[in-house]
Amino acid sequence: MSGDYFGDQLTDYERQILDNIERHGCHVTCVFDPDDNDVDFSYSAGFTYSLNQGEVIVFGLSRELMHSMVNEVMRQCRDESLVLSDGLSISGLIEGFDVIARIIPPQNIKREFFNSAMWHHLGRFGDGLSVAYQLVWPGAQQGLFPWEEGCHEDVIALQPPLYRTSLNS
Repeated sequence: MSGDYFGDQLTDYERQILDNIERHGCHVTCVFDPDDNDVDFSYSAGFTYSLNQGEVIVFGLSRELMHSMVNEVMRQCRDESLVLSDGLSISGLIEGFDVIARIIPPQNIKREFFNSAMWHHLGRFGDGLSVAYQLVWPGAQQGLFPWEEGCHEDVIALQPPLYRTSLNS
């Protein structure tokens, strides 16, 4: 379990976050709207502490797949020395396709998307979370990413861009 900097008044969920980070290197939070008005997403807490890298978030796929993607990025960073960077192509997350990591500007790292990661970062480091990456996947039919011309509208709609919308921006 983690140190005293989080205090004695932890909720069961906060204890679970800290335990998962200590045991596995990260905690994955899956956020979903039971009414299907908002896109589902999953994000990490603990990448900064365990790997000295930014947290990651992925939108618009099944909870199981997004959870698996976050854990696989953690594994590749830890076991294969993967270093996250803007525009990095990552294999092994979705069968048959690479995923692209996109840096999220600090002003887009918001509580609505990174609540547990921000809580953990503040408790662990005493300041705000400032580095995170969005894992962006291509459409299965065309293999195009949301920023590419001809990308299917559903692929774009399922991945709200927290990143700058051009690889060259």
